[in-house]
Amino acid sequence: MVFRTLTDGVTRGIEGALGAVSETLFEPVVRLGVTGLSRAGKTVFITGLVANLLDRGRMPQLRAQAEGRIEAVFLQPQPDDTLPRFDFEAHLAALTGDDPRWPASTRSISELRLSFRVRPSGMLSGLTGPRTVHLDIIDYPGEWLLDLSLMTKTYAQWSDDTLTRLTNRPQARPFMAMARAEDGSLKLEEARAQALAASFTGYLNAARKAGWSDCTPGRFMLPGDLAGSPVLTFAPLPAPSQAPRGSLYREMDRRFEAYKSHVVQPFFREHFSRIDRQVVLVDALGAIHAGPQALEDLRRTMAEILQAFRPGRNTFLSQLLLGHRVERILFAATMADHLHHTQHPKLTAIMQSMLREARDRAAFAGALTAAMSLSSLRATVEETVTRHGETVEAVRGRLMESGRQAAMYPGELPDDPARLLSPAREGAERWLDAEFALMRFGPARIALKPGEGPPHIRLDRAAEFLIGDRL
Repeated sequence: MVFRTLTDGVTRGIEGALGAVSETLFEPVVRLGVTGLSRAGKTVFITGLVANLLDRGRMPQLRAQAEGRIEAVFLQPQPDDTLPRFDFEAHLAALTGDDPRWPASTRSISELRLSFRVRPSGMLSGLTGPRTVHLDIIDYPGEWLLDLSLMTKTYAQWSDDTLTRLTNRPQARPFMAMARAEDGSLKLEEARAQALAASFTGYLNAARKAGWSDCTPGRFMLPGDLAGSPVLTFAPLPAPSQAPRGSLYREMDRRFEAYKSHVVQPFFREHFSRIDRQVVLVDALGAIHAGPQALEDLRRTMAEILQAFRPGRNTFLSQLLLGHRVERILFAATMADHLHHTQHPKLTAIMQSMLREARDRAAFAGALTAAMSLSSLRATVEETVTRHGETVEAVRGRLMESGRQAAMYPGELPDDPARLLSPAREGAERWLDAEFALMRFGPARIALKPGEGPPHIRLDRAAEFLIGDRL
């Protein structure tokens, strides 16, 4: 087993080195990983980004476009024949049709290749002709990324951490009652193990719906062909005084280790290790609306995500990547169109503060990171309304539930992010001096001019950060 792992690693290293030389000399490839935490709008982000890279009339902050060096951008067959293709055309049709709607969320990994024909800049501009740069976009669920944190934990550590976090969550009450009543030292009964796993899965789905970010193991919610298998039939349990062979606790331990070996590790070996740039989409507004504890959960989750990218600290990952590392990571707060533009700097400041604290907690170094607020598809217009006798800056859009037009003033975000992050860190149950509301808007009807992609907020700045240097 050790020899096979070593030889596999050497083979991947040689293949990676040869691929890097080939890409440098001929047609460079940038592999962009796109993932999102609960309800962050991952599918819409990829669709909006690709549409606006194909038709760049709304991309002034993409420097290569502003300088007129992009001659053409076009879709090509993806390089990996074993991955599903991201269904860009169907998702774009859903967003821009006569009856616009949000596209269905992707539930597994997919890929799309976008190729740029670009003229070089600087001293080489007069010596060489246009070159081709490929952008491979790899789309995968955010829960899969969070699963990497399991690789450094034992079952006992994971169980203790999970049960501690779930203690005061209303979504976890049914499962917590079942787990506390269980005696892990007793002999395994498969029906009981399945009932515990089903209850824990029910909690995870309810927690994700409620806006919690730390929903792992991720495959419990997206089981695919693993549904019902022992590798997805475990749950956290209190540690018994003893756990003999054949006991429930010992079997849960074994299945937890199997999940890491047979589910988590193959994904990172086969896909994550090839990523050059990474976007993590975050529903920060949803967390703020859900309250201080949800915001603290999001802050802690961001720290765990950054730990997945730490060079030289995570033994599993350092062995897996063999020197390859993610060069740039963008944490993007989505749905900025649910705020008036005067509040966008405040949302960005909150994201930047959360990212700074996450970097400190993760002792992170090595990659260039940034935080940003954006909207992948602008669904609102701005207007001034009167609320409780005061004039406030609001947004108007089409409500998802009823389809009617409504104006929303979500509340005023503080100038100092600490006014939100401090009570969140201290475990406050609600905001004491503020009220944050949130409506969910559907996409608006849009009429696109030739050469224009769908309306957005700061997708061009996101693209410049992620791939601008490679164009």
